[in-house]
Amino acid sequence: MSIRRVSAVSKGVVAAILAVGLTVTAAGCGSDGDSDGGSPKNGASSSSSKGDGKGDDGASGEDSNDEAAGTPVAQLKGQSGMVLTVGDVERDSGGFVTLTGQIQNTGSAPFTDTATWGGTESGMGGNSLAGATLVDKSGKKRYYVLRDTEKRCLCTSGIAVVEAGKAVDIYIQFPAPPEKTKEVEFQLPTFTPTTLPLSE
Repeated sequence: MSIRRVSAVSKGVVAAILAVGLTVTAAGCGSDGDSDGGSPKNGASSSSSKGDGKGDDGASGEDSNDEAAGTPVAQLKGQSGMVLTVGDVERDSGGFVTLTGQIQNTGSAPFTDTATWGGTESGMGGNSLAGATLVDKSGKKRYYVLRDTEKRCLCTSGIAVVEAGKAVDIYIQFPAPPEKTKEVEFQLPTFTPTTLPLSE
């Protein structure tokens, strides 16, 4: 899967239409009470789900077992032996933050509760990472996953199952916080929150 397929999306259109709408003031931006990653109030995140166990590029999440490239930025523990490794968090000039990495099943049984990662927004489907959020604690704002004009999240989708011992490469794209924000808290339902630095 090419985690950089988001470059095909017109950044000008997305930035103009979505960047403002995907920023929600969060009075309590910490992880307290937000273990589910939060739910956008105005349809800020979305999922594109086929329910076929394949990512959005047609590659099966069950067959990938490559480790995240480079030194991991962070590792988050989830339920049933799931581990999310953040390989990179990069802010680009187009006003986006792109997170890349992989989710690995270190347990002894297939993991099928992947729909939870899509968040709680109704009508958006599951089996994606649309439930992820970035929290700018200093700016007291929460950022939801971007979506395209067809309401598909700009994130890995179609993850129906992760077999034991296997991993799936992932990417998630968010609107970027202000330049003065140097770190954010990353949240994904069922995984422990973690603070991530923002690289240029």
